[in-house]
Amino acid sequence: MSDMSNVSYDDFAKLDIRVAKILATEPIEGKSKIIKGLIDLGNDDKRDVIIGGAQYYQPEDLVGKTVIVIANLEPKKMAGVESNAMLLAADVDDKPFWLTVNEDVPLGSSIK
Repeated sequence: MSDMSNVSYDDFAKLDIRVAKILATEPIEGKSKIIKGLIDLGNDDKRDVIIGGAQYYQPEDLVGKTVIVIANLEPKKMAGVESNAMLLAADVDDKPFWLTVNEDVPLGSSIK
């Protein structure tokens, strides 16, 4: 068990967790662990994101994947790219395994 403190339900409820699809990816010059991605959250909401795990996945391997993202995370700029969401993943020995859904779920659907 980790040493992380509990989070209140009110704090959790502030997170906008949604279904998205990775539309495009590209390497970032000089970076071996991150790539630039473009995700679709439905309703014409497309965003640039930074995707970790580039040492394990080729950029083209991620295109078309349906993933789970935190859509209202404060933007962060890395390697000249502003990331406007965060993909959620299980972390196994520092390798990300992207969280997804089993069935066709409309893009932008809320995770609660």
